[in-house]
Amino acid sequence: MRRLWTPAWIARHVAMVVLVVGFLGMGWWQISRATAGNSLSWGYAVEWPIFAGFVVYVWWREVRLARRSAMEVDAPPVDLAAEPTPAATAGSRPAVRRPVRVPRLQSTGEAVEDTDLAAYNHYLSWLNANPGARPGDYPG
Repeated sequence: MRRLWTPAWIARHVAMVVLVVGFLGMGWWQISRATAGNSLSWGYAVEWPIFAGFVVYVWWREVRLARRSAMEVDAPPVDLAAEPTPAATAGSRPAVRRPVRVPRLQSTGEAVEDTDLAAYNHYLSWLNANPGARPGDYPG
């Protein structure tokens, strides 16, 4: 809890309060304009409190993150070698799945040559062969 009262955090707390009060004040001002006949101000009257709520949400999330990281720093180190690693089950899937790339086949069974890909590969090989050249120097 002491970490939330450093000069940087005090500045964040003050900025949050100033922004929330300012945004709610702007919302109240838009309500007064809307009741005076400016129908466009009704949208802004709703928008400013949403901005204030967003500021409170971000501040709350950052406080939670700071408290969680403070608890992790204060916690004793965990011996990872002593903990058993969970075995992958037969039906489990990896966390990140990569797309499978399959070449398109013609009726003869040969892979189709992609002209754009071939041109790009030629450009890259030219850049590799000419390290000091600029892309505008490419002759193709």
